[in-house]
Amino acid sequence: MADMDNKDQAEMDPADMEDVEEVEEEETGGDENSKARQLTVQMMQNPQILAALQERLDGLNGSPSGYMESLPKVVKRRVNALKNLQVKCAHIEAKFYEEVHELERKYAALYQPLFDKRSDIVKAAYEPTDEECEWKADEEEELTVSKQDEMKEKAKLEEEKKDEEKEDPKGIPEFWLTVFKNVDLLSDMLQEHDEPILKHLQDIKVKFSDPGQPMSFTLEFHFEPNDFFTNTVLTKTYKMRSEPDENDPFSFDGPEIMCCTGCTIDWTKGKNVTLKTIKKKQKHKGRGTVRTVTKTVPNDSFFNFFTPPEVPENGELDEDSEAVLAADFEIGHFIRERIVPRAVLYFTGEAIEDDDDDYDEEGEEADDEEGEEEADEENDPDYDPKKDAAPPAECKQQ
Repeated sequence: MADMDNKDQAEMDPADMEDVEEVEEEETGGDENSKARQLTVQMMQNPQILAALQERLDGLNGSPSGYMESLPKVVKRRVNALKNLQVKCAHIEAKFYEEVHELERKYAALYQPLFDKRSDIVKAAYEPTDEECEWKADEEEELTVSKQDEMKEKAKLEEEKKDEEKEDPKGIPEFWLTVFKNVDLLSDMLQEHDEPILKHLQDIKVKFSDPGQPMSFTLEFHFEPNDFFTNTVLTKTYKMRSEPDENDPFSFDGPEIMCCTGCTIDWTKGKNVTLKTIKKKQKHKGRGTVRTVTKTVPNDSFFNFFTPPEVPENGELDEDSEAVLAADFEIGHFIRERIVPRAVLYFTGEAIEDDDDDYDEEGEEADDEEGEEEADEENDPDYDPKKDAAPPAECKQQ
């Protein structure tokens, strides 16, 4: 231990050494508590000791504390009764979510006429009236508009010239493509060769399972006639479960997506963007002749979304397939919960700004908590600012 103390002291700053020496002088007076506290401080400054402690704590993560084992048998018996009550609570919660699903189905029917009208405006099947197009900007928007008046006046003539040169646009061109490009979760899936196809996307609808049927929802992607495939609708169905697992009932936390199925895309010849043709040169081992071989291989594309990995009957998947399905479930849920109900706000970017504001608020709250912790440390009589000002490099990396 003496060797360790010398090693630790050698790694400490001179200022820290002065503090240690002063404490050691006091320890010679017989203050055992002070000696123990100083030894603890020195040990906690040792990176090797800290690493060992962290490894020990990581090993305890998720393991029982041992408290339950120490309880009398009669108390354990009552705890088991509480667990049985908790299982019953989980089953009631499952029924709650089933009724929520029924409410979603009910209100989806009320939303749908509005979504249908949105689709008609986007694809130019309906021209909104002047009254429908009136929109009162908030004060912030009005201020922004007033500042940009001069710039708009300068650009007005150029815009008029451009409008004269081209035909009046119909509906809202590239509405859904713009939505996809504005959302990181979706834009990460897009490839350059997907964009010409998605310009023909006219609507996305959510269809819930019929009453009495297993819980599920289907995303319908409606396309206008195009040169890429003959389908007018591409579908993706997500099957859900809202019941506790018999083997692990306490893990239940609401409905979960169990699997999903896509559809067959009837591609026009030579237009399948999910495949690409590559040429490889092969050399004959004996004769040394070279030949060119053409192979068709998978290609990155948004439209791979409609051919998810199949889940085997035993439910076991490799890591890659599990990762793909996890991302797929997240995307399907996001489209259902956020994109379809609030499409215009993702088109304008307003919904994205709201999402960013939410994250900023969380960050500010975290900063406030850190500030409170710093204040508590300063009020601590044993708090030493020198030790926080210059922590060991290894601690920073952890």
